[in-house]
Amino acid sequence: MNLEPRIGKVVVHIGVGESGQRLVNAETILSEITGQTPIRSRAKKTLPAFGIKKREPIGTRVTLRGRAAEEFLETAFKVAGGVIKKSQFDENGNFAFGIEEHTDFPGMKYDPEIGIFGMDVAVSLMRAGYRVAERRVARRKLPNSHKVKRDEAVEFVQKRFGVRVVEAA
Repeated sequence: MNLEPRIGKVVVHIGVGESGQRLVNAETILSEITGQTPIRSRAKKTLPAFGIKKREPIGTRVTLRGRAAEEFLETAFKVAGGVIKKSQFDENGNFAFGIEEHTDFPGMKYDPEIGIFGMDVAVSLMRAGYRVAERRVARRKLPNSHKVKRDEAVEFVQKRFGVRVVEAA
């Protein structure tokens, strides 16, 4: 069995904090960048200080898998500067980073009517056979030797995408 880590999924999220035209603009940008239809994220609880009501749409996200996820990550790492901090990796080999402006992506231009949006990119790494822990029927616990560790994830990202991983300063 090939125990090489691979990309399970990439979630790209834009948090707007309100519904309305800004949310529609964020959905448009996300669909242009990823090539997929985004879905809306809803508020989990009411926050009167921020004017947010429970179950109100306040963000949008897209989940990418397979080849689309790899292609997006290649461009996203270039936009992010090709550097990630080691503190952005968790113990299970997952990592996340942010992109400050969507206009940094190739082909995206600034439009004053849309504005500028930043986004969060969360990446989940796994090995072949990981589905055993996720399936409904005959679910089993994943052995520790099969889980992706932080150091393995760092090494995978450095080799596969040529990203520099630095210690947090």
